[in-house]
Amino acid sequence: MNEKVKELTTEGWERDVLNAEGPVLVDLWAAWCPPCRMMGPVVDELARLAPDTATVGKLDVDQHPEVAERYGVRSIPTFLLFRDGQVVERRVGARPLEELQALLAGQPAEVSAG
Repeated sequence: MNEKVKELTTEGWERDVLNAEGPVLVDLWAAWCPPCRMMGPVVDELARLAPDTATVGKLDVDQHPEVAERYGVRSIPTFLLFRDGQVVERRVGARPLEELQALLAGQPAEVSAG
């Protein structure tokens, strides 16, 4: 994980996600999940390319199951986009970089929400 990807925790959730200035794209993942590991470099690249006003973060669902339960996450990886403390987009499964960039930029992607 590169330094631009914020490691999210249950303890910092309100501060880092719900009260964040600008959009926050959260990757809910687990180390044992092959598609999650496959998405690691994509999320790193997304964070590198993201504007300074946006946050890209990862939350390990095994270490922080409360957050996954709170948002009804049943499959991983799940990507949640927050704006003003609210989930505005959800994507389940491995996704291309371009789709995640469009989400972060506020451009609805022409794909199903999974």
